[in-house]
Amino acid sequence: MLLHRLRAPAVLLALALTAAPAAAQTPMEDPLDARDARRVDRMEKVVRELRDIVFKAQRTGAPVVVQPADTDARMAELGNRISDLEQSLTRINGSLETTTYELDLAKRENETLKAQVKDLTDRLTVAERAVAPPPPPEPPAEQAARAATPQEAFTAARQLMLSGDYGAAEQAFADYVQDYPEGPRIAEARYWWGKTLTVRSAHAQAATAYIGAIRGWPQTSWAPDAVVELARSLVALKKPTDACQTLAELPKRYPKAPATVTSRAAATRTQAKCAA
Repeated sequence: MLLHRLRAPAVLLALALTAAPAAAQTPMEDPLDARDARRVDRMEKVVRELRDIVFKAQRTGAPVVVQPADTDARMAELGNRISDLEQSLTRINGSLETTTYELDLAKRENETLKAQVKDLTDRLTVAERAVAPPPPPEPPAEQAARAATPQEAFTAARQLMLSGDYGAAEQAFADYVQDYPEGPRIAEARYWWGKTLTVRSAHAQAATAYIGAIRGWPQTSWAPDAVVELARSLVALKKPTDACQTLAELPKRYPKAPATVTSRAAATRTQAKCAA
């Protein structure tokens, strides 16, 4: 019994000694620290926002639209700005294309205007030559002195014709044919000589000049007209058959004759009563 009494305090003392260290330990931390608390606050805020959106949608009947987070919102805003920039660039490119087209159109119109001005200037020059009084004829001695070469003689005769002095031009071309039978422009000189003879209705001499001009059917700009002029001279000489034969050679020899020449040829063919 005494032993039992002595052991009891000892057990109590041992329990007291064992429990003492436990009471001296650091108190346990709160499991919900500050970071978790902030996270919970954010979640509560999101829940409140979602609730407000749902309630608002229920009141208005509008579809529920959940606004993205701050980063997503900025990304969406940036995407919208990029889209706006792309649209602006598209409009600018369209304006540039329109401006380029208008510049090209203005350039073409300017070229057309230049061509029209040139054509008008050429016509005025021709008109001025037509109405200008012919220059006084030069003495034969001065003409001979100036026409020192075949080219100069041809140029002088042609200038006389352009000035409207067909009588002097006829003599000048006749002189060229006589003085330079082997000249480089003998065939063309005969053609223009025939023109001057036609003016004064010397059809027989004109036909002879035209025949000499087109002998060999030269491929020149004036040759098709010389063929038609020869046919007209033959019609005037009452030789329609010869005229028709001459006109029949025109499309064969000169298939690309100007429209003015072919039109005169058709009229001459009708006058000569050529067979179709």
